Amino acid sequence: MNLAVISVIALLIAIALSCFTQLNVGVLAIVFAWIIGVYLGGMPVKTVAGGFPADLFLTLAGVTLLFSQAQVNGTLGSIAKHLVRLCRGNAGLLPVMFFCFASALATIGPGNIATAALLAPAAMAAARRTNISPFLMAIMVGNGANSGSLSPFAPTGIIVNGLMDRIGLRGYEWTNWWNNFAAHAALAFAGYLLFGGWKLFARKSSAAEPEEAEPFQRNQWITIAVIAGLVLAVVVGKANIGMAAFAGAALLAVLKACDDGEAIRKMPWNTLVMVCGVTVLISLLEKTQGIELFASLIARISTPGTATAVVAFVTGLVSVYSSTSGVVLPAFLPVIPSLIEKLGGGDAFAIASAMNVGGHLVDVSPLSTIGALCLAGVTDPQEARNLFLKLMAWGLSMSVAGAGFSYVFFR
Repeated sequence: MNLAVISVIALLIAIALSCFTQLNVGVLAIVFAWIIGVYLGGMPVKTVAGGFPADLFLTLAGVTLLFSQAQVNGTLGSIAKHLVRLCRGNAGLLPVMFFCFASALATIGPGNIATAALLAPAAMAAARRTNISPFLMAIMVGNGANSGSLSPFAPTGIIVNGLMDRIGLRGYEWTNWWNNFAAHAALAFAGYLLFGGWKLFARKSSAAEPEEAEPFQRNQWITIAVIAGLVLAVVVGKANIGMAAFAGAALLAVLKACDDGEAIRKMPWNTLVMVCGVTVLISLLEKTQGIELFASLIARISTPGTATAVVAFVTGLVSVYSSTSGVVLPAFLPVIPSLIEKLGGGDAFAIASAMNVGGHLVDVSPLSTIGALCLAGVTDPQEARNLFLKLMAWGLSMSVAGAGFSYVFFR
């Protein structure tokens, strides 16, 4: 058995374990890369370790640290309370507001999971108080958070843009965001109409109003100013987002605007290890020609005309059970150049867009972190079970919806 086959089998084992166990497959992926590269391939350890994405790690660490600080000192929570009050008891507007705010918040930096962790409890509590379907609210807040996930400021967007840059797809940062936003907005509002959201405008309830929001404190105003400065530095000044985020985090620490020790403890280290570890294994696949073999497997079930639909369906189906940003996209995006070669043609960016959208649309499944956060906001056991089944059906159906969306728009 040659190294290409062995390395692909290792990747498939890592993907399978990410679906059905709680093991951090980033750690396992590094071990696989070490054993296969050094002991079976005769490579120096330095060559295998060279696959560690240092630039990506620093960028993710800087951005997640800054927004962890904003969460620890209450800035993000306070912003959420102020914006929720804008609904003024309009039950029909409440799910729409949660979608819009979740999208905007995820876009400016925290990303989809951190945004859902912040907003899902408030959204599900508001749904309970106003007699809004928890399923409807979960669809809106979950898709809202996911719609901003490919922003160049968000962790998943940073990961995806880095992966695409490695295969020659540069300059698509905001196009990636738009494609993902459009897909999530279209399906979220389709669900809003289908499941009776429009009927909510016929009634108004003071119960939709949250608790009184306290004025912003000194530390929160400083944090808001630093985040705004980060956005301006990156968009206008073309600063490196990771280094600019570290500078902002350092400034908050120096000004004692937050407990930086607590912020570091609350960073998503599990995700950072997963992403970087899987990238090390993918780098080994490139060296052993395993990427070529992986592309061949996908090419067998695709044609140039159906490639976007097929890859959207496959990435979506795997993402129902696995981490989209940590496992699925790092595994699939590097395959694109070889896949196009084996298909005899195709649009690399269209296929990348199909993978990005297909992988994210399913992430309101209760097996995903975002769906689970929404489910955790339901206290009644019977209602929670019903919501689990509905979100599971929604997540699985989104693999088909993602394939259809990709077939129509990414060709």
